[in-house]
Amino acid sequence: MDDQEHSDMSRRDFLATSAAGGAAALASGVMATPAAATTGAGGPGRGGGTPADDDVAEATITQLQQSMTAGERTARSLAQEYLDRIERVDRAGPAVNSVLALNPEALDIAEALDRERQARGPRGPLHGIPILLKDNIDTGDGMATTAGSLALAGSRAAGDAAVAARLRAAGCVLLGKTNLSEWANFRSTRSTSGWSGVGRQTRNPYALDRNPCGSSSGSGAAVAASLCGAAIGTETDGSVVCPANANGIVGFKPTLGLVSRTGIIPIAHSQDTAGSMARTVTDAVAVLAAIAGADPRDGATAAAAGRMPADLTASLLLDGLRGARLGVARNYTGFHEKCDALLEDALQAMRGAGAEVLDIDLANKGEYGDAEYEVLLYEFKADLNAYLAGRPDLPAQSLAGLIDFNRNHASEEMPFFQQEIFEQAEEKGDLQEAAYLEALATSKRLSGPEGIDAALRDHKLDAIVAITGGPAWHTDLVTGDHGLGGCSSPAAVAGYPHITVPMGYVFGLPVNISFFAAAWSEATLIRLAYAFEQLTRHRQAPRYLPTVDLDS
Repeated sequence: MDDQEHSDMSRRDFLATSAAGGAAALASGVMATPAAATTGAGGPGRGGGTPADDDVAEATITQLQQSMTAGERTARSLAQEYLDRIERVDRAGPAVNSVLALNPEALDIAEALDRERQARGPRGPLHGIPILLKDNIDTGDGMATTAGSLALAGSRAAGDAAVAARLRAAGCVLLGKTNLSEWANFRSTRSTSGWSGVGRQTRNPYALDRNPCGSSSGSGAAVAASLCGAAIGTETDGSVVCPANANGIVGFKPTLGLVSRTGIIPIAHSQDTAGSMARTVTDAVAVLAAIAGADPRDGATAAAAGRMPADLTASLLLDGLRGARLGVARNYTGFHEKCDALLEDALQAMRGAGAEVLDIDLANKGEYGDAEYEVLLYEFKADLNAYLAGRPDLPAQSLAGLIDFNRNHASEEMPFFQQEIFEQAEEKGDLQEAAYLEALATSKRLSGPEGIDAALRDHKLDAIVAITGGPAWHTDLVTGDHGLGGCSSPAAVAGYPHITVPMGYVFGLPVNISFFAAAWSEATLIRLAYAFEQLTRHRQAPRYLPTVDLDS
């Protein structure tokens, strides 16, 4: 979860190494800053500015696939390139600290995929592409699934989450797990995004003293630093789009039910979904297409039947803005004048591409935050207890057990912030209580039918656009997160799709633009976001600066 709206909920608005490596880092908080960040000869422009410039830096999935088709590299050599880059960039060099664990079987899997390609051809566009998973997604292999908590450190899930299984079926190499805000940032009202008991603090590749945002912080930072072809994040409210914004990448949170939640450590079933994180819209769409689909173990996925086009890539249209009618959510602006200026430039570019742009106020901003929080507290207790029941090897078998574990390991698990949200959730009853049912109905109604849906209908809009969030804040383990604002909550609470794309930079820090609309409108959002991306081409590679360059 991510602190996106800064309403009266304050921090409650939520954001969303191997075990040995995590244990070795327990004595420290933020990883030590190197004396000087190493930058490549490419400078800050696209394709440059990496600690050791190489062919894989900033490469798209399409380019990687073409290189394998041409015989210039193999899946094994590609996996090795990323493993080498993780060693240079994530663990040494600038030490981004975004990769929590590596798959010991990755090279063997890649070799098998090479043999398959030679014998039968590729399975599809992701054959042999290395993907990183957020470490709240189960994998039935040699990697643990920890949610960043020492209570789960070293513990392996019995099998793959549906998302992981679909990626394997598409021919991906599951390269490793990314660090995350522990328990998807749903433990304390004063937490620091990107910190976990197992992995400690992930840093922002654009300025190492800045925060990577959101519980999918490791996935966002790893994609920005070109440590994988793409990554999977999860979002309850902001935890795909906020790290995408802070790390200058594309984040795609789909409609609730498009992607199965089976095997993902939960916060709340009424809002949780996995999403794709990549350096381009095309790559994010390719990954989303791979993980989408029905799952009999997750009843919400049945709603997608007949709602989605067979080929999402058909919406990747250069003239996708032509004739579009877009509403600018003006009540989600004003938190930083330089962000507002970037938005005006973006709107002008879209008008030039044939879009009609009009100002709107999106109804009910700030009016359902308390109801959302009530829902998440109830669902977290129920959903997490159900998940933990399937992990009998863990030292804690319930939320109450986790609370006790943290108290007994407070010096390692709670050196900077506590577990107020855990304790509040534990006090809740079951999902039949009137307080829960009323809060659920209220939050869904105000965000969806009376919020996004009403705006689209009343103004005859194709989509709503807004500033995704402010530039990344300083990582602060004393007082916690302090972002300026953002627009994640409406689509997150309603369960609607939301895609975010680079829009520019504020003092060298990325700022994104968001497109969101009604349920099952992914094809429309892809068309708009791709056309904007191709029109503006804002993304620049990170430079791994020790701090912000105020002259940039």
